[in-house]
Amino acid sequence: MSESGTHITGLGLALPGVAEAADLVSSGERADAPPPDPAERIGRKGLRYKDRATQLALVAARDALCDAGLITPDRERCAAGGSTAVVASSNLGNLDSVCTIAGDIAEKSVAAISPMNLPNASSNVVASSVAIRFGLRGPNLMLCNGVASGLDAVRWGASLISAGRAERALVVGVETGNGVTARLTGVPEDDQLDGAVALVLESSTAARLRGATSMASLGEGVRSTSVAGCVGSLLPYDASASGGTHARGTRSGGAVEAGPGVWFVPERFDLSAPLPGTEGLERHDVTRTFGRASGALGVLQCAAAVSWFASGEATAALVTSGDDGCDGVAGMMLGAPRGAR
Repeated sequence: MSESGTHITGLGLALPGVAEAADLVSSGERADAPPPDPAERIGRKGLRYKDRATQLALVAARDALCDAGLITPDRERCAAGGSTAVVASSNLGNLDSVCTIAGDIAEKSVAAISPMNLPNASSNVVASSVAIRFGLRGPNLMLCNGVASGLDAVRWGASLISAGRAERALVVGVETGNGVTARLTGVPEDDQLDGAVALVLESSTAARLRGATSMASLGEGVRSTSVAGCVGSLLPYDASASGGTHARGTRSGGAVEAGPGVWFVPERFDLSAPLPGTEGLERHDVTRTFGRASGALGVLQCAAAVSWFASGEATAALVTSGDDGCDGVAGMMLGAPRGAR
């Protein structure tokens, strides 16, 4: 583990057709895979009256905290909760709850609303529910700002750590596919992610003190108005080199020194589109496997990068979310743990 920077030390998944992290980068469609069953994964206790997005987030969060060695399946309260932040990202997660409640009020009255269901209409329900269940008392944030939201959540988690606001952060990305989200977005239900991903981010010092293992290191996060601009900020193009090439990590932050071997591209990005600096990079679009991931995309991409590193395929990964038609494109470089190929 490097002496500075932020590392991923835990990973949790609640995705269709995924039994382990290695499945994230395996080929094959997940269309016929059954949706995750939260009650089957973590038991029914504590799930009653929770909306599906929150239930999925709780599954992924528990597995990530267990993977990081911060809790155990039979002891969910985190002993390090006072120094652990929660950053969640979801654009559509509780949209069905909001629309159902609004519809009941319009057609009937507020008297028709169950007081047990009303909290599910809060935009912060995912982040707050995760924090309450696992006793995480650090800063609590919920991001809902488009397809770059997930990667922004990872960046904000790292920022809370570097600013000394927390020693670690649990970052959760979750979306649900249902009739309401399909109708309002125009995206078919079977092309929407119905799942959650969680990462435990931790400072080098905190991880080292408790003997945690790094799965990946985080480089600098950037924002741009275009995919080319974002990639250019992370991989400066050297036009003087033969055929053009990308520089080796010169703008990605001190935690990532090597150039990437894989690029996790924006949602439905043209995999054959020429882009200076990306020649020779293997391109991977996780949404072609799991459906359009919206606010969960960046977290899912980082999890896929961790899986990629575990297979020994690359020493660094480039991750970008958002496209030229969005209000912004987010990017980040991730580095494989020390000792990886």
